[in-house]
Amino acid sequence: MKVEILSKKLIKPATPTPPHLRSLKVSSIDQLQPPIHGAFILYYHASNGNDNGERSKRLEKSLSEILTLYYPIAGRYIKDKQMIDCNDEGVEYIEAQVGGLLAQLLEGEVKVEVLNYLVPYAMPSATTPLAFVQVNKFECGGLAISLLISHNIVDGIAACMFLNAWSNACKASGINNEIVRPTFDIASYFPPKDNNYNITAMKPKRHGAPIITKRFVINGAAISNLKAITKHQPSRVVVVTAFLWKILIDVAQARHGHSRTSIICHSLSLRGKTALPIPDNSFGNLYMVANARFGGGDGERKVKLNELVGSLNDTIRKTLADCMKPKNGDDLVSMMIDSMREVQEEVERGEVDSYTFSSWCRFPLYEADFGWGKPIWVSSKPKPVEMVSMNDTKDGDGIEAWVSLNENNMLLFLNHPELKAFSSQI
Repeated sequence: MKVEILSKKLIKPATPTPPHLRSLKVSSIDQLQPPIHGAFILYYHASNGNDNGERSKRLEKSLSEILTLYYPIAGRYIKDKQMIDCNDEGVEYIEAQVGGLLAQLLEGEVKVEVLNYLVPYAMPSATTPLAFVQVNKFECGGLAISLLISHNIVDGIAACMFLNAWSNACKASGINNEIVRPTFDIASYFPPKDNNYNITAMKPKRHGAPIITKRFVINGAAISNLKAITKHQPSRVVVVTAFLWKILIDVAQARHGHSRTSIICHSLSLRGKTALPIPDNSFGNLYMVANARFGGGDGERKVKLNELVGSLNDTIRKTLADCMKPKNGDDLVSMMIDSMREVQEEVERGEVDSYTFSSWCRFPLYEADFGWGKPIWVSSKPKPVEMVSMNDTKDGDGIEAWVSLNENNMLLFLNHPELKAFSSQI
């Protein structure tokens, strides 16, 4: 499936950002993020009322309009000054033609690696846009709209807030009262620190073997069956996380010949979950990583799903309770750094296996209606490092798990009998 770039341009805010708003300090949580851009891809059927040329014009116009409210996205990140220069240089907007049908992607007829070509490539630098949009037009008239946005300025919820604000502006042909207005005061709760504070981003581990990404669907019925195995009443995300973690533990045991200590690092939103009066519409990063642990042992050990669900539930409860204790942002960030450093040191000593998990479940991505209906599918793209990302199936009952592992681990993972029993690979 060939993807041909037709055009590139910078979309600037419809009205210039006032001088007194041109400099925005990032928060100390923003500083902890790796210099990567996160990607969302939303897929839409062909529209009866609009051709793709008309749809593209509406997307451009509404993007320019919404950037007047979300003006830092049109700026540039100045790392040395811990700030965003809100200079209105713009978001890169790309149009592309796809040589194929949208149905081929939806039905899994092409390799998942094709999705890499539906998303722009960003090389972090002082001049790199903080966000990119690529509008991919299929031969059938369908569209795939991808948003690539810097993790230095947003977490998943903030990115989703921007995406839905843009779609609402496009559908309404302008800014209306239903559009969420962001606040940009998160650095007042978490002031940025200079390098002397030894704040370093958690770097995912890399391997010599190629990283392979596979997509698995665990439907609502399978999730109900997994919950029935446990003695707890876990959420969808917890039981699917524990299920995949169990398989990863079995894979590590098969490779090493004995049980090993295993840690999963799972992202948790902190919006509304701290003692600080941070508005829900705050723009930036506001999440914590919960580190759940499986003890391992000297010989082989059969790990049970119920055990991992309990460990994960307890870890999440304790992490969220701990996050309610600090009365200021500095203490909360210190707790985050200590947690990150503890896992990093163990991993560097080779004592444990660690896995990064993230979830978009319950994010309102399937509500992003630009004026031609809600998306028929939402996806990410293959990751270059070992990790697991999860998002809702369209019906909201199941979970899509995007598992990225090195080639050797993936072979063992794919052949695990429980994976075949409770999921379908697409």
